[in-house]
Amino acid sequence: MKTHTEIWRSLSGVFFSFLLAGCAVFTDSALQPGQGTAASVQERMGPPAMRWTESAGGETWVYPSGPMGYHTWFLRLDAAGRLIERKNVLDAAHFAQIAADMSEDQVVRRIGPPHPAWTVYFSARNELVWEWRYCDDWNEPARFNVLFDATTRRVRSTYSAPEKLRATFDFQHLPRWCGH
Repeated sequence: MKTHTEIWRSLSGVFFSFLLAGCAVFTDSALQPGQGTAASVQERMGPPAMRWTESAGGETWVYPSGPMGYHTWFLRLDAAGRLIERKNVLDAAHFAQIAADMSEDQVVRRIGPPHPAWTVYFSARNELVWEWRYCDDWNEPARFNVLFDATTRRVRSTYSAPEKLRATFDFQHLPRWCGH
C-alpha cells in the first residue's frame, strides 16, 4: 500500500507533466507567427471557441483555457490563412481597454468570452457580472470582473482582485502563484 507521500509524489508528477505539456503547446513552430497556418493551428489546437472576421481581412480565433486556466489566446490569421499574431489577452493591458458603456461584443473582442458558470445576475442592482481567471502582475491567481447594466447590456465598471483576498478556493496547501 502506498503512503500519503508516495501518492502525493505520483500526483505531483502527473500534474507537472500536464503543466509542462500545456506550456509547451506554443513552442511548436506551426503555432509561431509567420510560420503557422490556419490548418496547422486547427490541427494542434482544434476548432476555436470563437472566431470572427477582421475588418482589414483575415480572422481572429479565440482559445480560452478556462475555467481554471489563466489564458485566453487570440490567434490572428491574415486573409491568406497565415498566422500573424498570437497573444494572451487576459492581462492588465487588455483589461485597461474595457471602458464604461462598451457593449458585450466589444468586451468579448478585447478579452474573449467569460466562463458561463461564472456569469451572475444581481437583481437588486439589475447587474450582470462576467468573470475571468488570470495571472496578475504579481504572479498570483486573480479574477477580473466586468459589471454590465443588465437592461442595456453596457459596461458599468470593472473589478479585479487576487483569489486569496476573495477566498474563492480553500487550497491552503498549494502555492498562491501562477505562471505566465
